[in-house]
Amino acid sequence: MSLHPRRRRLAAQWPTMAWLVVVWVLLWGDLSPGNILAGAVVAVAVTGLLRMTPIDFHGTVHPWGLVVLVTRFAWDLVRASIEVSWVALRPRHTPHGAVIGVQLRNHSDLYLTMTAELCSLVPGSLVVEAHRLTGVLYLHVLDVEQSGGVEAARQAVLDQEERVLRAFASDEELREAGLEPHPRRTGRREVAA
Repeated sequence: MSLHPRRRRLAAQWPTMAWLVVVWVLLWGDLSPGNILAGAVVAVAVTGLLRMTPIDFHGTVHPWGLVVLVTRFAWDLVRASIEVSWVALRPRHTPHGAVIGVQLRNHSDLYLTMTAELCSLVPGSLVVEAHRLTGVLYLHVLDVEQSGGVEAARQAVLDQEERVLRAFASDEELREAGLEPHPRRTGRREVAA
């Protein structure tokens, strides 16, 4: 017996619906059966009634790459918060902001979105536009001098993209982006001759 295409699409969206229920419960701050049920109704309505473009994901989660991504992101949050506080509190200093364009190496909508969100969450930079067809992010940088210049700010975005790719991209996607693929573990040690 075959499922109707709409039901099949809803069944394939169960991770999204589960995540929406979790977000709903967190937003309301109450883990009650009624709140979970309301979240489930909203999740089914959002995934069933709104037409969302599917995003292709051909990679896999690489645990070490994910650890590096999360750790570095946490460090960037702390460091940038201190730097932005210093810019705001420093007397007689006028920050020299700029909007820079950064050509990303990978054109996947998923990786572009993840890179853009991570860059925007770090204080001192904000993505003002993202061209998904060309893979270019435009960011406003609060103080270019403090960031080390335009090229350093651009390189920081490319480094963030590389960490995203190393956490989630396949070897083929890494090669297409001009990066070395993930090292293979053969299980045997090489003996020096």
